[in-house]
Amino acid sequence: MKGTRMLGWTLALVFTALTIGACATRQAEPEPTLYKRLGGRDGIATVVDDFVANVVADARVNARFKGLQVPAVFKLKSNLSDQICDATGGPCSYLGRDMQTAHKGMKISDAEWNATVENLVKALDKHKVGAREKSELLGVLGPMKGAIVGQ
Repeated sequence: MKGTRMLGWTLALVFTALTIGACATRQAEPEPTLYKRLGGRDGIATVVDDFVANVVADARVNARFKGLQVPAVFKLKSNLSDQICDATGGPCSYLGRDMQTAHKGMKISDAEWNATVENLVKALDKHKVGAREKSELLGVLGPMKGAIVGQ
């Protein structure tokens, strides 16, 4: 009788431990990456398409993009998508030039930087990207300003 009772308590404790462990495991699942919360590669590419369209339509910055041929526009969009994908935890690798080299000699002003950021936010808003994701993305891209502005 005593052995049966002990076995019963032991099984109850093991069951409880397994149940609590399973609950803790479920709660500890990592949050999706910013990449996934932005809709993955397709979501990012869609935002980038609208971002580039916004920039090209913006008189404050569009002179920098006049005369770009179709292959150059495609490369720009692809590089931007890869860069955002890479920076947000996605599986992409950005293989383009570093920002300082890419913008060397362009003398981009603070006003142009701000206009470009506004155009990105406009594209994010169009696709109803959440405030948290928008803030995180701008936080990831913001530190690039020093390598872009004034080069």
